[in-house]
Amino acid sequence: MLLLSLLLMTSGLLIINAVYAYHTKHIDSHFLSTLLYYIKITPLFLSASMMIGYGVKFLTKTVHNLSFSLIVSKGLEVLVSVAIGYIFLKEVPSWRTAIGLSIILFGFWVLKGK
Repeated sequence: MLLLSLLLMTSGLLIINAVYAYHTKHIDSHFLSTLLYYIKITPLFLSASMMIGYGVKFLTKTVHNLSFSLIVSKGLEVLVSVAIGYIFLKEVPSWRTAIGLSIILFGFWVLKGK
């Protein structure tokens, strides 16, 4: 159940972040073209939102702690954002990114230790 919840959350976050990154690089900034793009991808947003929701629900059932589940979701969001930034925008993670991720991991350790 733990692996399923992490997979669902990661998949949903990848979809949402990829949609926004694609929009940033490839969609014209005019209102009508942007509106048409978001109308076309509404099913993707619906499925991604459900994936994230069920991922958090399954993780909460597994660890019996909603706060921890939401923090894991935010941590995954940071990791996915770094990956999408590298893939779409060619932003190479720096030492600051590594420090930020280590602070997040330390926070997980502190939270789970209580």
